[in-house]
Amino acid sequence: MAAEAPPLTQQLVRWGWGVGLVLTGTGHLTVVREEFRSQVPPWVPIDADDVVLLSGAAEIALGLGLLALPKERRRMAALTAAFLVAVFPGNIAQYRNRVDGLGLDTDGKRLGRLFLQPVLCATALHAGGLLPGARRR
Repeated sequence: MAAEAPPLTQQLVRWGWGVGLVLTGTGHLTVVREEFRSQVPPWVPIDADDVVLLSGAAEIALGLGLLALPKERRRMAALTAAFLVAVFPGNIAQYRNRVDGLGLDTDGKRLGRLFLQPVLCATALHAGGLLPGARRR
């Protein structure tokens, strides 16, 4: 008996995350590379450009995994949520240091971005059916 497909909302969110991560990762490597560099906190012990390149590559890999490996959607969704947790200190540093970038050019927008992070994590987990009460297939 074939496994039933996950709910449509999970599939749509998985596709949205996949495409979004590939596009964002590509931006890290190309047209918005400099803006991402300015957002790397000064306490990170790696060259800012290397951080941007590595995080962009990670985003592309995660996005492609979400798109191309539907049977691994739980694992890819968990990795995506973990990635979002890992970059959260950079979001905090952007707020605390008042660094403009990627449309976050006011304290209010930067603060709002901090509160968006848990929502992003939850949607990533939803994409893999990992939230409590989710149908897991």
